Amino acid sequence: MTDKTTQPKTDAKMGRQFSGVVVSVAENKTIHVLVRVRRMHKKYKKQHWVNTKYAVHDEKNDAKNGDTVIFKECRPMSKTKRWRLISIVTQAVS
Repeated sequence: MTDKTTQPKTDAKMGRQFSGVVVSVAENKTIHVLVRVRRMHKKYKKQHWVNTKYAVHDEKNDAKNGDTVIFKECRPMSKTKRWRLISIVTQAVS
């Protein structure tokens, strides 16, 4: 039998993960990311876009406006921040 302390940790409770575009970096260690998703209307069966903005924790203040980033769900950090930055996929051209 193996001991639980010797087994490697897995991300079994990874939570939801999204990618989007940074639209604001006005706050310290916080970025606002716009996620755009296509949804199907239940009654009319027509596709439409749904936009949602998330407040994401950026510990090192690496992300800039226009960057495409990946972020995941985490513990609540403040009233609105429940997301943590994982990586910057593409950087905006300045």
